[in-house]
Amino acid sequence: MLQYSFFVGLVVLVTLAFLGLLSDFAQPIFWAATFGVVFHPLQNYLERLLHGRNSLAAMLTVMIIFFTVIIPALFIASSVAREAADFYARVQSGEINPQALFQWVRLLLPEVGAFAAGIGFDIDGIGESLTAAAVAGSRFVGSMALTAGQNAARFLVMFFLMLYLLFFFMRDGKQLLELIVQALPLGDLRERKLFEKFAEVSRATVKGTLVIGLTQGTLGGMMFAILGIQGAVFWAVVMAVLSLLPVVGTALVWMPAALILIAGGAWQKGVVLIVFGVLIIGLIDNLLRPILVGR
Repeated sequence: MLQYSFFVGLVVLVTLAFLGLLSDFAQPIFWAATFGVVFHPLQNYLERLLHGRNSLAAMLTVMIIFFTVIIPALFIASSVAREAADFYARVQSGEINPQALFQWVRLLLPEVGAFAAGIGFDIDGIGESLTAAAVAGSRFVGSMALTAGQNAARFLVMFFLMLYLLFFFMRDGKQLLELIVQALPLGDLRERKLFEKFAEVSRATVKGTLVIGLTQGTLGGMMFAILGIQGAVFWAVVMAVLSLLPVVGTALVWMPAALILIAGGAWQKGVVLIVFGVLIIGLIDNLLRPILVGR
């Protein structure tokens, strides 16, 4: 009994030590696994096209992901960091003052202010919160960019480790899945169905969320650029992220922007942005989500 307890304790300690070592590589493992699940159908298609040469298919899949997803994402991240730093500087200098928008609404549209007060909303408080959130958000993006620059060597190591793991996840994913299925005690048939359903739901969710977010963010950013609003790329990314929020989502960006345009005298641009936001950006989710998630 003592030997058994010692053995179990040793196994637990070794397992914890192993997990501690893996924790340093959690991000590349996570992203490699995520890309592996999402792009597994592409890997299967290329394998059939190349008559079962799975190593070549895996290499091509990784290259496609690298050039069509990762490289554009890095360029966008660089632009976002640059525009976030510029936005932070403009807010700090007082050139941009979100709180002034709410003061303008309260002065020129007192009914809106009275209605907001009646349902418990403090317009001035909301303005202060938005100003603080804008400063904190842009400062966070800027600090992340600075951290990435300071840790460029570590970033490169983790980046290439992710690509390395992704290649093997693509090439040997089926064998890895078989090993996991055999190791789990639920029964092979149940485990396979569980993993298949998990992969199916994950792909549908990621595909729907990403495509809808990218579509709404891209459309919003394009309209911002057309209307001459500075930081279009930054706000496009913000809208893509906020598209995860139900109902309000991207309106948290384009509605204040439209009101600022109207308050500044460019009411035509403000009206165009509101109409575009309601009829185009706002309806994308309702149109695309049933199609993408339902497949």
